[in-house]
Amino acid sequence: MGIEDIKDFIVELEKHGELKRVKTEVDSDLEVAEIMRREMYSNGPAILFENVKGFDMPILGNAFGSMKRLEIGLEMTDFTEIGQRIADMTKMDVPSGLLNKIKKLPELTKMTASFPKAETSGPVTEITSSEASFDDIPILKSWPDDAGRFITLGLVATKHPETGVRNLGVYRMQIVDKTHALMHWQKHKRGAHHSDISKDKGEKIPTAIIIGGEPATIFSSIAPVPEGLDKYLFAGITRKEGIKTVKCKTIDLDVPANAEIVLEGYVDPADIRDEGPFGDHTGYYTPVEPYPTFTLTGIMRRKDPIYVTTVVGKPILEDAYIGKVIERSFLPLIQMFHPEVVDFSMPAAGWFQGFAIISIKKRYPGQAKKVMMGLWGMGQLSLTKMFVVVDEDINVHDINDVIWAITTRADAARDTTIIDNAPTDTLDPASPLVNLGSKMGIDATQKTREEGYMREIQQQVKVDEDTKNLVDSKWSSYGL
Repeated sequence: MGIEDIKDFIVELEKHGELKRVKTEVDSDLEVAEIMRREMYSNGPAILFENVKGFDMPILGNAFGSMKRLEIGLEMTDFTEIGQRIADMTKMDVPSGLLNKIKKLPELTKMTASFPKAETSGPVTEITSSEASFDDIPILKSWPDDAGRFITLGLVATKHPETGVRNLGVYRMQIVDKTHALMHWQKHKRGAHHSDISKDKGEKIPTAIIIGGEPATIFSSIAPVPEGLDKYLFAGITRKEGIKTVKCKTIDLDVPANAEIVLEGYVDPADIRDEGPFGDHTGYYTPVEPYPTFTLTGIMRRKDPIYVTTVVGKPILEDAYIGKVIERSFLPLIQMFHPEVVDFSMPAAGWFQGFAIISIKKRYPGQAKKVMMGLWGMGQLSLTKMFVVVDEDINVHDINDVIWAITTRADAARDTTIIDNAPTDTLDPASPLVNLGSKMGIDATQKTREEGYMREIQQQVKVDEDTKNLVDSKWSSYGL
């Protein structure tokens, strides 16, 4: 059996020395967040706070704050497997004839095994009530100038009002009172799109806030999957086994059966209130802005739930590691559309949405710019502020190698592309307008005559093979 829920995950983390328990009483108002940040900045473990002031519910933090913990939770070491499974599915031929269908059965079985499985009950249905309150949950206040307490790792479930395709997204939520919170789903996010469709129809949109679940489901809620792909199916593809779902009690939505808590309700697109400020992953407080209101109508939860949360701030914190898995897992999908791409990196210090480096196998003039334009047209990559494209001999994960390529292969006037009046991440603190700014692309590939480089290409300094082999063979004798 794989990891089925947060409690299984805790057992595995503890087994691998990746979790510490804190038994000292802690306050969910600022104290817990500061402990989590200090541990994350020093590469510390996941933390289970067992004694939270005023609550009988423990808090799990930093659970995904290292590549090792993500390997444990997602039960794999090569995260490109996730994207490769999707790519393989898109290439799968539909068999004709009985014999061919029989031959294809193993592949088809693997695909259907990833679909979610509807259940009548599950661990999250142990306690249900229409009398729900945010005050019963140890929701954190993270930074001193935050507007209040914020849910930061709630998986927000909606479905497309017309197609019924289910979505999970992680959007912060500012608590207003016992039954109301503000839903910070940015304009470019799928949840906001669902809300806009409902608003056009003059309707409220059923919404569920899921706390906990299988690590694969939590990861899937953050991952920017291709448009139209059901997030529950993506979770099944990630874990190679379909997740179990149950029906909510007060709204028409399916939710993961193995969650810790499900907060049921609706978002009213017509009820707009000021949200923020909030200390965000850019390292700045995002200013006050209008967002719609979520109204709590019911709760489902385990008898002994764990509140799973995260803190954000100036990189590098927990979200950086999740972002690295997203980067790795989506490389095969990028290569599907742009086969010249060799590797791809979104450095954590650039808060992922701000900066990306792409290496390509260059075959013709202008190819670097072609790749930039193509990636700016792909889903959430459309919000990436800066792209640097390098040749395949450059390691995109070594920033020194990338800087060397920029300074030896790029000319500022010739190889810098600026695009004005383009969509930007809502949280970008530098853009002149919210959601609108400029983009920059740097072509740091070796230029050719066709691209206007009329000089002789200088020869790189490299050791000759004879000397390399000689030193290799004598290395142990040097005493170094």
